[in-house]
Amino acid sequence: MQPGRFLCAIAVMCSLSACARSPLSGGPETAAGTAPRSNFAQSGEASSEVIRQLMDRRSLLAGDSAYGQVAEAAIAASSRAAEAELISAKLRAEAASKNWLPTLGPSVSLTDLGDLVAGLLIEQVLFDNGRRMAERAFAAADVEVAAVSLSEDMNGRVETAVGLYAAALRGDEKAAYGERALRRMQDFRRIVQGRVDGGVSDRADLNVVDSKISGIRTATATARDAAATARAELQAMTGQSFPQKPAHLDIGTPPEHVQFLSVLRASAEADRTIAQAKSGRAGLLPQISAAGNVTTDGSGAGLTLGTGQPLGLGTPAALQALEASKEAARRQIGEAEEAARRTYSRQIQQIASYQRQEGETAALVRRSRETYELFQKQFEAGQRPVMEVIQVYEELVRREQAFIDAKYEVVLIQLQLARDLGLLADGDKI
Repeated sequence: MQPGRFLCAIAVMCSLSACARSPLSGGPETAAGTAPRSNFAQSGEASSEVIRQLMDRRSLLAGDSAYGQVAEAAIAASSRAAEAELISAKLRAEAASKNWLPTLGPSVSLTDLGDLVAGLLIEQVLFDNGRRMAERAFAAADVEVAAVSLSEDMNGRVETAVGLYAAALRGDEKAAYGERALRRMQDFRRIVQGRVDGGVSDRADLNVVDSKISGIRTATATARDAAATARAELQAMTGQSFPQKPAHLDIGTPPEHVQFLSVLRASAEADRTIAQAKSGRAGLLPQISAAGNVTTDGSGAGLTLGTGQPLGLGTPAALQALEASKEAARRQIGEAEEAARRTYSRQIQQIASYQRQEGETAALVRRSRETYELFQKQFEAGQRPVMEVIQVYEELVRREQAFIDAKYEVVLIQLQLARDLGLLADGDKI
């Protein structure tokens, strides 16, 4: 092999690659810098709007609250399988960003005399109908899809962890109130027992009181078990324990014009599908390449014209199918936006409904307590039978429990809304 010819071929290929880069390059290469603050950190001119939106999201949970501590622990304890997929997608995009460069490969041929001739084949695509540009766009969209998946995964994990913490607090609060109700009902039972022993009341009254006590005891045990189960699951999820003192969860109002993560995913998936369709279409059209071959017998260079895939009678239909796939991808964005609007409207209505129920039950609790206190005074004055007081107190217990349920239902639905909007985890901390 003659070194002069080899170097000449390399120079020709490099000059061809410089000419080819301008129309096909996706932008300058990203220089290596310091470690990114998060998986969504970007550098260079070719930045993604989808990833920028994910990066700018801020959690609606106060960082100094118990709920914020639960959220941070949930993120820290995550196995982050979606993060590994995002890293893989970034590496694939980095590899695709170099697809405009010439390719090198060995070539082995058999001569007429039966001798093997080994060489080095250098090929540079000059015109490919945008195929390599579409491959770069596909890889970039694949990174966006993986980034949205990571955001969905982290926000869903936070929603689960904070939901478990709220469920534990609800169980504790209902169990604590149930314990107080049991003690009061036991006092009523002693009064009824005395009246039965004195022949003033019937034995049936005592059975009714025992039945009410049994119901309250069962509800209290159920609430206590629910709290223990939620707390054990949260412990297994985060490896930490958190304060058991009930605290009202205050979630800030979501900022306006924040897209649902499902819409961002649909947009990224549509871009990926369109890029794949463009790449497939370009593969069915002619492309021009320059090739140089340096062997032990000499070297040579030339232009080739061909297609990435063999053509056939079904090629026109294949081209139409690729165009149809683009339209289907665009329509999927509209479907995702419609589903997001419906979900948002439903969740807003549910929040308003439970807030209304919370306010109404709070008012009912106040009135029931006033009625109970009045009946209690009348009973002590001998103006009311004890069974009427017990019935009023039982109604007070039911309304207190309903108030606790409504209060925490508001919290859970607010968490679901913030999860769907991607507002339970700071983008720069994912």
